[in-house]
Amino acid sequence: MKKFTDILFWIIIVSIGIYILYQKGYILKNYEDISAQNAYNRMLVDTNITLIDVRTIEEIKKDGSIKNHILVPVQILERNLDKLEPYKKTKIYVYCRSGNRSITASRILSNAGFKSYNILGGINEWKKQKLPLK
Repeated sequence: MKKFTDILFWIIIVSIGIYILYQKGYILKNYEDISAQNAYNRMLVDTNITLIDVRTIEEIKKDGSIKNHILVPVQILERNLDKLEPYKKTKIYVYCRSGNRSITASRILSNAGFKSYNILGGINEWKKQKLPLK
């Protein structure tokens, strides 16, 4: 019985580890990551980019936002994918506060057939790089 318990313990530990790696976007990605600086540089020259902010209105009021974003909080993203249909042929750059919710949003968008890019570090990194805000 002890051997079974030991095996079960390790299965649970490994499963938790895999789950954490998945949630953080380290494994099984179906989207691309892009740095804040690289995203900004590409947005200057490529008109085929749609910028989606998945934070809340309160966060935008507190931290500011990037010019020309579309606000779709991650909590309602899945049920509003039809409203994003006109942007399906564009590259979708997704950001949040620190980069965690945008991982979830990027996965949702990719699963729905969008070409999504997660801006690493979110608005925090954008501000740290002193990139322009709205």
